[in-house]
Amino acid sequence: MPPALTVVRYAVFGFVALAALAALGSWLVRTRRVSPFGALGRGLRSATDPILGPVERRLVRMGGNPAHAGGWLIVLTAVVGVILLSLLGWLLATFQTVRLAAGGGPRATAALVIELAYNVLKFALWARIIGSWFGIGRYSRWMRPAYILTDWIVEPIRRIVPPLGPFDVSPLVAWLALWVLRSVLISMLSL
Repeated sequence: MPPALTVVRYAVFGFVALAALAALGSWLVRTRRVSPFGALGRGLRSATDPILGPVERRLVRMGGNPAHAGGWLIVLTAVVGVILLSLLGWLLATFQTVRLAAGGGPRATAALVIELAYNVLKFALWARIIGSWFGIGRYSRWMRPAYILTDWIVEPIRRIVPPLGPFDVSPLVAWLALWVLRSVLISMLSL
């Protein structure tokens, strides 16, 4: 594992631990386990309010309970940390693959381009599928790129493959077709 990734892992762990300590301090004062009028309570409030205040305001605007801000802070910090670590690991692996493909000649470079195009289309298809579960349609600002990237293969398949009750299986069939196409192209390059 690269040393930069190890440092980022420890930093993410530190941020999650800091969020947990802030949530604990706020909880101790809010539930009166520590007197809010004593020196410790005032110190905890002055340390945790700048961290939890924005989360509490956002929860209130969304109709939530501000007492749950500590839990949300921990969960959000952990989720953002996992996403950051995944993205950084993917970037490092991609750069290493690109470096190896560049040294492998034109066939390795072509195989890399095919693999990268397949991965982009696969993630766009999965985003499209997961977005449809939550009712996020093609005209959403966040989903538009996924639909633009995948409409060329999903729409013709949708005309051929009927939906199975309430389930539209055409994105899954498109993913299978892309997988077969990728396998055929990679095998042609290895000949």
